Amino acid sequence: MHSVARTCVYEYTASMSRVQEIKAAIEQLSPEERCELATLINPMEDDDWDRQIKKGAEPGGNWIGSWKRLLRNTKKEKVYRFQNP
Repeated sequence: MHSVARTCVYEYTASMSRVQEIKAAIEQLSPEERCELATLINPMEDDDWDRQIKKGAEPGGNWIGSWKRLLRNTKKEKVYRFQNP
């Protein structure tokens, strides 16, 4: 490495710690990116509700029939639509 580059790298790392760099980078993240980072750092285990949702959404799950029925009824306009305020 060239001596000037080596000096620049040393001065940069000496003046700002990795944690400070990470904190500065986090401040620049969008809300969606912050959520993604939070999930990566603190993953949440699925609870009973999450497991039921996933199981119901799998092929052959009990939600597939409900979803198909909803789509059919929507096409027949047999569902109530929310009024816009």
